[in-house]
Amino acid sequence: MTQPAATETEPLTIRRLSLADLPQVMVIERRAFTAPWSLAMFGLELSKPSGICLAALRGRRLVGYLVCSRYDTVWHVMNIAVEPERRRSGIATALMAALFARADRPGQRYTLEVRPSNLAAVSMYERLGFRPAGRRPGYYHDNREDALIMWRTAGE
Repeated sequence: MTQPAATETEPLTIRRLSLADLPQVMVIERRAFTAPWSLAMFGLELSKPSGICLAALRGRRLVGYLVCSRYDTVWHVMNIAVEPERRRSGIATALMAALFARADRPGQRYTLEVRPSNLAAVSMYERLGFRPAGRRPGYYHDNREDALIMWRTAGE
């Protein structure tokens, strides 16, 4: 699917991710990850009423997304991606800020897994208050890289 062109001068808007966005999401997903999610995985997460799924747009072009599921009292950031050519421009940080604006309350906890080799992502998560808490050995199927488990508690 061809997306409309976007320029960096267009304001970034964050809104709820919808099923209609999935063709654009899949293009970004396949470019962003060596082991991308399937369309069915995104559909499943979008069907969960307790989840928060967000789209970042410049103009009408989807440039990033975030998928977060709630498990009991903990939010789990399941997937976040930005078009590769737009990385390091604040889009992922804006998506995370939008998540916190919707879900934060005192003591609210968040978790995620990230590749330790993804230094830019680890650094961003640390700036957002996430702290390393352990590893999941061999978590990533494509190269058996461990996952770094990170946690954030709102207000800390």
